[in-house]
Amino acid sequence: EGYPSTFRLIYPECYLEEEGGEKRILSINTEMKRYLEEGLFDEYKECFILVERTTESGTRLGLMVSLDLECYSYEKDSKTLIRATEGTILSRIPPRKEIRRNAPLELPHIMVLISDEKRAIIEPLAKKKAALRKVYDTDLMQGGGHICGYLVDSDEDISSITAGFRALYNRLDPENPLLFAMGDGNHSLATAKSCWEDIKQTLTEAERKNHPARYCLVELENIFDPGLEFEAIHRVLFGIGRETFEAELSNACAAFSSEPVKDYSAAEKAIEAASKQSFGYCDRDGVRVYTLETPKASIAAGTIQTVIDSLLSKKAAEVDYIHGADVTYELGTKDGNIGIFLAPIPKETFFASIVSDGALPRKTFSMGEAADKRYYMEARKIK
Repeated sequence: EGYPSTFRLIYPECYLEEEGGEKRILSINTEMKRYLEEGLFDEYKECFILVERTTESGTRLGLMVSLDLECYSYEKDSKTLIRATEGTILSRIPPRKEIRRNAPLELPHIMVLISDEKRAIIEPLAKKKAALRKVYDTDLMQGGGHICGYLVDSDEDISSITAGFRALYNRLDPENPLLFAMGDGNHSLATAKSCWEDIKQTLTEAERKNHPARYCLVELENIFDPGLEFEAIHRVLFGIGRETFEAELSNACAAFSSEPVKDYSAAEKAIEAASKQSFGYCDRDGVRVYTLETPKASIAAGTIQTVIDSLLSKKAAEVDYIHGADVTYELGTKDGNIGIFLAPIPKETFFASIVSDGALPRKTFSMGEAADKRYYMEARKIK
């Protein structure tokens, strides 16, 4: 109690639906101003920060940058340089805008992906980290592992990073140039975008060019980083039987077949190795693998979401989105429930899927477990 903490500068999402939000927002803004007045922050200008994070999944690298919100859109069929990878729920934006509207700082938990198979941008910085100034080095609470931050501000390094991004950009389709794909925190970036759209209406053209609210601080990560794990998010349906589920599934594809398998591990292996679109399934009678002919969506998560949305609209089932096949199996095999197992999206085809199909269905993938997500380490002035 009484110690400075980023906990006092953020609005945990679990409290968004509670009453008394105005009081919490006022407290956050008051603490932000107090910390700024007291000179609590170390300030670094015109730089990047190399982030090295060690978790149970391994060590992964990131680069703290400010992205231009003029180059971002969360519309499903957007062709902007920066875009959402999963469906954006518009109703989530207004309450978040109230938090950001009068805040002098942003503290991001946003993770954005680049597809740098040659590992030419972030990884070379890590090889020379001994020559970089370390700006933080600390253990993280609640199983979050360890994190170090290194200052990247030399002309040589900034030029190298710029050249790396230019090379990535030059390989893109000019008609559909996806350079930065959302990994986690899309609703926070969408909120920043919405706030900027409001603010820029009050500015002259000259003022818009470098206004701090035009940009948003994010951590960039290379999708090919071996320390970055992509995991599928599974589904459990409540209050439904296999017959009803299959009747709805038949509307989402030309035909389907299913085969029983030993357990959910066997189902996961089968769907990851399948040449056709498939998913795992469990109920009280056991585990099966479904194979689809001419499905309506390009990936199984899309086809299943079509089925779920239809069932929900008819009030024929309820749904929960589950991390972990073991929990999905435990819940899915209870009386009156169904579990759906989905394969993780391959890193190699992730960007291509977004380019060809637009944003994926919501809750398609997760970047690691909860403890692997970003912690609130850095802040940036937005006023």
